[in-house]
Amino acid sequence: QVQLVESGGGLVQPGGSLRLSCAASGFPFSSYRMAWYRQAPGKERELVASIGGLGDNVKYADSVKGRFTISRDNAKNTVNLQMNRLNDEDTALYYCYVRRNGDHNWGKGTLVTVSS
Repeated sequence: QVQLVESGGGLVQPGGSLRLSCAASGFPFSSYRMAWYRQAPGKERELVASIGGLGDNVKYADSVKGRFTISRDNAKNTVNLQMNRLNDEDTALYYCYVRRNGDHNWGKGTLVTVSS
């Protein structure tokens, strides 16, 4: 059974940084592309960043390019999202995601609030 558990969210001032982590289990982690999504209040869920199984083929939403960095540690079955220069538009619930065997798998999310 796929399990995805996010951590690292919190309250941060504009311009600050946070590092999110997702601990994955229940599937051969290094074989799957992983992604981070986010959903802001009143908005649809959007793809933030994704990374190939070997740490290759990294992609970012235009809104976070140059500020966010996705990475993974296949030895620890974790995927991370380093977020720098945060602004209020980054306030959202951040989800870890993997699609496996046609199924969409989501964590419960971790809340990031950017506010002074």
